[in-house]
Formats: sequence, C-alpha cells, structure tokens
Amino acid sequence: MSGEETNTGRRRFLTSATTAIGAVGTGFFLVPFISSMQPSAKARAAGAPVRADISRLEPGQMIRVEWRGKPVWIVNRTQQNLDTLQSMDSILADPGSQISDQPGYAQNAVRSIKPKILVLTGICTHLGCSPTYRPDVAPVDLGPDWQGGFFCPCHGSKFDMAGRVFKGMPAPTNLPVPPYRYLSDAEIMIGEAEETA
Repeated sequence: MSGEETNTGRRRFLTSATTAIGAVGTGFFLVPFISSMQPSAKARAAGAPVRADISRLEPGQMIRVEWRGKPVWIVNRTQQNLDTLQSMDSILADPGSQISDQPGYAQNAVRSIKPKILVLTGICTHLGCSPTYRPDVAPVDLGPDWQGGFFCPCHGSKFDMAGRVFKGMPAPTNLPVPPYRYLSDAEIMIGEAEETA
C-alpha cells in the first residue's frame, strides 16, 4: 500500500513537472514566433513621431532631427530674421505658401506655430538634395540681397528664413513643413499635428 502511495505521489510530481516544463518550452517557442509578426524597431521608428528638445536652442541656431528617414530642421529665428521676412514677398515665388506643403496652422507669413521657431523638412523640392543653412547676411557667394536662409548647392535654389523659395529657382515650391506640435515650451513632437480649435 505504501508503495502505491509513493508511486502515485511520484506520478503526480512527474506529471506536474512535465506540464510545467512543457508550458515553459511552449512559451519559448511562441515568443519568437509572435515577435516575428510585430514590426521591427526600425519600421516602428520610421513612421513614429519624434521628440525634439529645443530648450538649449539659441537665437540663430539650428538643430537637426530625423523623422521618417528625412532630416527635419528646427531653427530659432532672430528678431532680425522675422523682420526681414515681411520685405521679401516681391522676390519670392510663393510668398503666401498657397501651393506649398504645410499644415494649415503653418500657412502664415512665418510658416510656423510660434514665430521664432521654424520647423522644416530639410529636402529641396527640386531633386531632393539637402540645402545648407546659411544665416549669414549678404555673403559674397549669395549676393547683397541675401538676408539669411537655406541654399541648395546642387542646383542653386534659394529659400528664405521661412523656407519660401525665391523666384526663378529650379525648386518649384517652398520647403515642406512637417506636422508638429508643442509638448511644452522646451519640446516639440514632430509627426503629430497641432490641434486646431
């Protein structure tokens, strides 16, 4: 009788241990299988919104972040930059940004939510080159009318400090403004649109 009790106890133990080991083994098998169905970190990051810290961005400075594999520029414009924007309309192809790509809240004279902070996709609308940030005023290579902005050295397109293209340039439209919103005065979320009332 005591032998049968021992065997029954041993059977219960072995059955429980085998079940537990089988459950763990099944888990080890299923985790990679289920994980393989999820998008990769790279794929998630490709379309995911990106946070940008602008707390240390000094007037006149620009930082770059990447969103959806594209460079996004964030510029802290100076008051002088903003003052010159008003006098540029006559030399721009689309001063009111009527045919350009930007959210509705950025279709204004400064092409931004807050006048001082400019957010642009840093890709020329001509052939997809990346223009350079040229905040200097009247440099020898860009001429006396240059008030700062973005210059595409590939084919010579010029854009002002709001990303608006000059007349007669190869680039057909202004630089795009990606969707973005402020999380605080010090942080921007690129890839999520500002809520409009």
